[in-house]
Amino acid sequence: MSALAVTSLAPPMGLLAELTHRCPLRCPYCSNPLELERGAGELDTATWLRVLDEAADLGILQVHFSGGEPTVRRDLPDLVRRAAERQLYSNLITSGVMLDERMLGGLVEAGLDHVQLSFQDVETGNAERIGGMAGAQAKKRAAAALIQHAGLPLTVNLVIHRQNIDHLPAMIALGAELRAERIEVAHVQYYGWGLVNRDALLPSRAQLEAATAEVEAARGRFKGRMVIDYVTPDYYAERPKACMGGWGRRFINITPAGKALPCHAAETLPGLTFPSVREASLAAIWRDAPAFERYRGTDWMVEPCRSCDRREIDWGGCRCQALALTGDAANADPACALSPHHGAMRAAIAAADRATAPGFVYRRIGAAPTVEA
Repeated sequence: MSALAVTSLAPPMGLLAELTHRCPLRCPYCSNPLELERGAGELDTATWLRVLDEAADLGILQVHFSGGEPTVRRDLPDLVRRAAERQLYSNLITSGVMLDERMLGGLVEAGLDHVQLSFQDVETGNAERIGGMAGAQAKKRAAAALIQHAGLPLTVNLVIHRQNIDHLPAMIALGAELRAERIEVAHVQYYGWGLVNRDALLPSRAQLEAATAEVEAARGRFKGRMVIDYVTPDYYAERPKACMGGWGRRFINITPAGKALPCHAAETLPGLTFPSVREASLAAIWRDAPAFERYRGTDWMVEPCRSCDRREIDWGGCRCQALALTGDAANADPACALSPHHGAMRAAIAAADRATAPGFVYRRIGAAPTVEA
């Protein structure tokens, strides 16, 4: 494992607790897998409470309650309360469409620290077309007002892509109107449902450049009042990002069924068996699981990564993206200009400049993916 010996392995900084895949929205860029877990297969409350205890014992600092839509879980206040008791900073990642005054009050009383609230667009019709849920925009705005009234820090998540990117100035203005402390402007990442819908979502280079310029201008306008984070799409990069801070280095993801993963999409990689928290402790998984060791550090790397002076900066980039676009997870991430497969990115960019985009394949549980809009 070279640069990251087992004896010096630091604990993960954050735990992403994917409580459920159930969600009233059907976003076509969802990071959940194509095969979504039904409610009957989800971890029970007792197991999640044990996982939170083990996370604190391991030295994890933050827990992000996510989904699907985490507020569909009736035990969410119990989980937030346990996180608070164990001094884990708790963040709720939500669409807001199920968040009412009573529910939020229970979460505040339990000790919730922060909320991330997503918006699909500022324009109601397009937002609800993208999310696949009529009436969602009003519910989101109402949720934002409740969060502010409760005094919780608010981050507004803006996932941008070809079909809403031209509204970015107004979307950032919406975040300011909602008195967000932070906005995350994140381009779609193309794995899972995002990869299925790539041709409908990938922006043109001109759109990307305009969005980047707008973010920089907005940072100047809101300096000292609102932080604006910006996540660019890999497809226009010359060097890859360190996916999740590097495989098995900073984060651990628990699926609704209890599988422990180094990243959201790791289950797409063939030949790896991911352990379950039903059967092993979080500490044992983090330190000893072969699936976490497989791409941890630098020993697994092939050229050009093996001799690259950035190998301990980007850690080879995204393994799931390498698999999706090259057929081999051990290849260099094709986002890198040094990768022999970088042409796959360029081909997708060229296709993004066409005049019309195909319809969405919406996320849904228990149905085959079909184009709907």
